[in-house]
Amino acid sequence: MVSLGSPPQPRPHGTQASATGSAAAPPGGPDRARRAAAVCVPALVMLALGGWGLDRGGMWRDEAVTFQVARRTVPQIWRLLHEVDAVHGLYYLLMHAVLSVHPGEVVLRLPSVCAAAATAGLVAALGTRLARPRVGLWAGLLYAVSPMAGHYAQEGRSYALVAAGATAATLLFARAVRGGSWWAYGTVVALTCWLHEFAVLLLPAHAVSLALARVGPPVWRGWGRAAAVAGLALLPMALVSESQSAQVAWLRPPTRATAQGLLRTFLGPADAVFWVCLGLALVAVLGSAGRRGMPTCAHVAAPLAVVPPATLMLVSQLSPLYVDRYVLYALSGAPLLVAAGADRLVPTRAGARVAALAGAAAVLLVLIHQLPLLRADRDPARRPDDLAAVARAADRRLHPGDAVLFLPEQTRNTALTYPAAFRGARDVALAESAAVSGTLYGREAGPPELRRRMARLERVWVVADRDVLAGRWRPGSPAERTKSAVLAAEFTPAGESVVGGVAVRLYVRRAPAGLSGPAGPPPAPPRPGRR
Repeated sequence: MVSLGSPPQPRPHGTQASATGSAAAPPGGPDRARRAAAVCVPALVMLALGGWGLDRGGMWRDEAVTFQVARRTVPQIWRLLHEVDAVHGLYYLLMHAVLSVHPGEVVLRLPSVCAAAATAGLVAALGTRLARPRVGLWAGLLYAVSPMAGHYAQEGRSYALVAAGATAATLLFARAVRGGSWWAYGTVVALTCWLHEFAVLLLPAHAVSLALARVGPPVWRGWGRAAAVAGLALLPMALVSESQSAQVAWLRPPTRATAQGLLRTFLGPADAVFWVCLGLALVAVLGSAGRRGMPTCAHVAAPLAVVPPATLMLVSQLSPLYVDRYVLYALSGAPLLVAAGADRLVPTRAGARVAALAGAAAVLLVLIHQLPLLRADRDPARRPDDLAAVARAADRRLHPGDAVLFLPEQTRNTALTYPAAFRGARDVALAESAAVSGTLYGREAGPPELRRRMARLERVWVVADRDVLAGRWRPGSPAERTKSAVLAAEFTPAGESVVGGVAVRLYVRRAPAGLSGPAGPPPAPPRPGRR
């Protein structure tokens, strides 16, 4: 049996290896088989957990944007990025290639599953390099069973890929400090930032690691050149995305509760898991002294876990930008700290194999304790919405030739993602399709034209957020105000289907004054679904 916890050979100058020891294995360190096992086991566990329940039977709004944008032509995607979503441009182009193989929701999520598995393996590789194989094994397994990692492993969005890139960059950082290539590090940081620009917060995290390790001027110069290259590479995207900042206008400044919630998410949502992991992380931080010039596990892990989210939260007090998924990559630091703290508590005389297996068994208990959270996360109801369910509701009611109004225009995402449910229906407000207009949801007619089109209708199906229909939403554009005003003044509801926060509601024209009952024909009966 391969041992994952054999004690490393003595380090130069008599420095003893520990979970918070220096940044690289010595020549006589653990052999390649132990290292490979420590890295591969967490990756395989993450792959299995990520694949579990991957086909939820529907996409939510953000995944649907990925799906419908990635299926456009490359010139159409390029045109869109000049108007909106430039921050996701590289990801959309990558997914364009992926979905060209087979456009489906499982294929949409497979890159995230693979990226999450790679991240678990990279976390293990970091623990192995910065400490020893059993620390890597424990850290990688803790990452794999984290509900937060599992959630984004099953999202058709870029965040799991960003986490993989950031963790790979951190591993290259640890190698570069010991004489590896700073250019490789800078290149991976730059590519990761092009997947999501807030990955640039890796750079101050790594700077803090260098300061804690008290590295010399040559290391600072190498890191500085790599950081400058990465920053310059990101500059064009930063300039374009700044002009598109209206996309995040809905965000609000984070509060103390936001920070506490993220800490609990990083260390374990369940109380028992959280308090044990917090204690072990503190043990790692308090015992993080190492050899000058060599960052320890805690020197790398603590800034990685703390600096990006803390920086983004502070900036968001002035200009709100914080969402927890934007700093998913910082999660990699938390299991490293916990594993490092656990390693410090292992008795010196404990058998290496027994210690490694005991730690793996403890992670299994963590998995069992959090299994209900992981299982619940596979339910489509755990996402903000389920567009497939909305499409099924529309499919049962719409007939060819029926008029449809989307309120607000973002709800058109359902028709763009599941067009079969709306085949033959007339989109009342649409003036130019999403792909042709270079927008996410299409370009709508102006208020005068909208009024003319709606004046010819006797009945119209409205796909709308329930907050809109309940009057808890203020229309932001003239077209949205016109749709709301005409519906309120000239139409009356005549039945609806509600799916989560979205309603598919029939409106019929009000009867002329002095007459009773609706002017239009009665609602058509539901029909069987087409899919």
